[in-house]
Amino acid sequence: MLSAQDRAIVKSTVPLLESGGEALTTHFYKLMLSEYPQVRSLFNQAHQASGDQPRALANGVLMYARHIDQLEQLGGLLSQIINKHVALQILPEHYPIVGSCLLRAIEEVLGSEIATPEVIAAWGAAYQQLADILIGAEAEVYEQKARAAGGWRGARSFKLVARVVESAEIVSFYFAPADGGEILEFEPGQYIGMKLIIEGEEHRRNYSLSALAQKGQYRISVKREADGKVSNYLHDHVRIGDSLQLFPPSGEFTLKPGNKPLVLISGGVGITPTLAMLESALSTGRLVHFIHCARNGSVHAFRDWIDGLAARHPQLKRFYCYAEDDGVSPPADAVGLLNQEQLGQWLPAERDVDAYFLGPKGFMAAIKRHLKGLGVPEHQSRYEFFGPASALE
Repeated sequence: MLSAQDRAIVKSTVPLLESGGEALTTHFYKLMLSEYPQVRSLFNQAHQASGDQPRALANGVLMYARHIDQLEQLGGLLSQIINKHVALQILPEHYPIVGSCLLRAIEEVLGSEIATPEVIAAWGAAYQQLADILIGAEAEVYEQKARAAGGWRGARSFKLVARVVESAEIVSFYFAPADGGEILEFEPGQYIGMKLIIEGEEHRRNYSLSALAQKGQYRISVKREADGKVSNYLHDHVRIGDSLQLFPPSGEFTLKPGNKPLVLISGGVGITPTLAMLESALSTGRLVHFIHCARNGSVHAFRDWIDGLAARHPQLKRFYCYAEDDGVSPPADAVGLLNQEQLGQWLPAERDVDAYFLGPKGFMAAIKRHLKGLGVPEHQSRYEFFGPASALE
């Protein structure tokens, strides 16, 4: 339990975190990743290079400091962190490394006049409080997944049993357990962790499960990223019969049961988690408006599959928007960037809907504004980041 003095000191650093939090977390990652190679595999270096990871951590540290008196005000932030940690198999032994590097970063970035021994001690106690909360919650989740039917803990060997090219950029990979056993059920919208060794270096990634579990298999659908070391490796080197190490499904961004019309809006590879959501919703007879945006038809994955579903399920309305017309692909319902007026035409007339949207950050920021402007209740508009979370304002 933090003392009143520790809480007061931590809260007093909020203005410093507001103005210089990103510089602090950038230095933190520089220290940790250079001095502790054993944790490098837990972090996507592309997110480090873009600054997304330091920004996300800076925001998390700031939120923690602001709400140090009332941690319940953090809302879903802790749940997001716990699920990401479980998917990557963060363990108790990782926390002291993070803590020591964070305190060093505070000292070295803020300087001795601000980062006094009292400030360092208070932040050390605050970090330990947070670490204890996360370690305890993650231990419960690990145990829960290990005990469940088809569940396991840590890495489990899976074999690639099918590989399907879905578009010019996206390939689906189907995995079945090498031991022939059951697999853990998952909620539509969840993702699975993966561990690979590429050129002697370990990498860990999370990928959305893009179909409901069938025949004891998991499916992920991966976009080839220009500078993506793991995505390029999967596309170019992983073949049927190869074994990969998977971690149990995780994630709190899941389809909630309900009777309201469901609106699924995706951009690019953001379509992947919406596919399992769509399957699940259609099995209940729920009205679904499925809206997908792509650069053009050549990179639009799963169009034929969704069109087939729409032909069989009258309650499914599907709409496609292409940023450009390549003159070759089947036409979209609209060309250009999806604006509020067009989105309004594709939504149900009654705005009391459950909306889920995913895609690039700029796309999601626009969709969030559009939905609000069209009268969709904000608490019924849900989204998730594929990478580190950040503000959509």
